[in-house]
Amino acid sequence: MIDVAEMQPRAGMSPAKFQPLAQEIFTLKKQLNAVILAHNYQVPEIQDVADFVGDSLGLAQQAAKTDAAVIVFCGVHFMAETAKILNPNKIVVLPDRDAGCSLEASCPAPALAKLQATNPNFWTIAYINCSAAVKALCDVIVTSGNAEKIVNAAPKDRDLLFVPDENLGQWVMEQTGRKMTLWQGNCYAHVEFQQENILKLRAQFPDAKVVVHPESLRAVRELADSVCSTEKMITYCKTSPAKRFVIVTESGIIHRMQKECPDKVFLCAPTVDAMRAPTDPCHCSECKFMKMNTLEKVRDCMKNLAPRVELPPDIIQRARVPMERMLEISAR
Repeated sequence: MIDVAEMQPRAGMSPAKFQPLAQEIFTLKKQLNAVILAHNYQVPEIQDVADFVGDSLGLAQQAAKTDAAVIVFCGVHFMAETAKILNPNKIVVLPDRDAGCSLEASCPAPALAKLQATNPNFWTIAYINCSAAVKALCDVIVTSGNAEKIVNAAPKDRDLLFVPDENLGQWVMEQTGRKMTLWQGNCYAHVEFQQENILKLRAQFPDAKVVVHPESLRAVRELADSVCSTEKMITYCKTSPAKRFVIVTESGIIHRMQKECPDKVFLCAPTVDAMRAPTDPCHCSECKFMKMNTLEKVRDCMKNLAPRVELPPDIIQRARVPMERMLEISAR
């Protein structure tokens, strides 16, 4: 694990205008014994000061094993809640308390409980993009990176209920052959991708590999050379002999891809009514919630140790069970 007390700003990180802030953050991190976790969709300058940049599974794993006293979670609210569930005695701060998620909002816990009551045989599988209260109602949590594996491991005699992303759930059914009842929710940033725009980009760059996140619509997924989580996208691009890629997910991931694969070209797929020149660094697939966090807010939440993520003890206890079940199955 990274020794956060020894972390220093690295050469070639953020532009010079961010360096004073970055230095202040590193100083605060050492004083607080803090660890900074950043999702792949965060702005480049936040990724560059983070101890770990990754997808939901990787961040959950890092949160579970950190020995830091403070967890600075640069992502959206449900991700910081996940860190709190796995680290109930640690301070967890989120740069912007209002950084939410359309998927989380689509599945309120009372509505889920009402649906569960209609079938006592439901075995509920929740995509990690949901609230702690929803996690507490579920049997297991999944990410886009491990959903197929965990669904394959689900009890064969139970009726599977998958919440809240219908597109990820549909893709998992296609991969596993397991029938599931799907909650009708989606990620607004991913359903904006349209088949027509991807086809135009592929026609312009026939050598490019199309890499699609499974939260996208089926018509878009069907055009992919690979459908995978953000972390697996990076692995795919690093190991593929191809030199050009069309990336169909939130544009924040392009920064990490360019850093890890400097000899390759990444084209951010356009969304609805946003077909620009593909050589232009298009940011048309940005998640408004992910982009609410800024480097200034990272600094401020460390200085003030706020906003903090707090959860009722009973919710933590109940939500921890399906989270730990996910981590255990993922490690097999």
